[in-house]
Amino acid sequence: MQERRSGGTPLDVLAQHPEEHTVYAKAPTSVLESPVQQPTTDQAQHSAPRPGARNIRRGSLAASGLAALTLVLAACGGGTSAYGAGGYGAPSATPSAAAGTAATVDLRTVSLGQILVDAQGRTLYLFEADKGGKSNCEGPCATAWPPLLSTGAPQADMGASASLLGTTARGDGTTQVTYAGHPLYYFVGDKAPGDTTGQDIDQFGAKWYVLAKDGKKIDTD
Repeated sequence: MQERRSGGTPLDVLAQHPEEHTVYAKAPTSVLESPVQQPTTDQAQHSAPRPGARNIRRGSLAASGLAALTLVLAACGGGTSAYGAGGYGAPSATPSAAAGTAATVDLRTVSLGQILVDAQGRTLYLFEADKGGKSNCEGPCATAWPPLLSTGAPQADMGASASLLGTTARGDGTTQVTYAGHPLYYFVGDKAPGDTTGQDIDQFGAKWYVLAKDGKKIDTD
């Protein structure tokens, strides 16, 4: 049995045998070993954005934009034009009648020669079914071939003959311009001044022609 040495301080003992007195820190097992929790299926489904919801939101935004555009168009009078749908429009929408002034008949040179036009250069036609200076174009016919109306005595301009101008009363009470006894019409198929897409069309029981300065039809057949 070894004799215990006396007189040593605790620091001396620790310096001589450090391994016997070393304390190792150990982290709690619950902290180091706890696994990272993954979201459950239900949590993923609730957190992920649903395609259907996105589509609904996009549809709502598109509908709101369309409604706003419709209101803008309505405010601007988007349903009709000065010439009506597709062309020069219904009789009540003709410029001379809408403006409340007398109509003017003019001449314009096109591929067919010099033809009768209105003050804006839009082509005028005669209808071979008209007899005795009276119009035989009503209803759907007048929609496709709007009459040239006037609220006063029509005027001649740029070479048109004033002596050939006249008027005739229509069934609806409006006044239609005539030239050399022919009631004058527009054609809704004409989109711009000088167009003659109605020339030589056989429609509503007879043919339609542009007119020369002397009031006769121009027939190129």
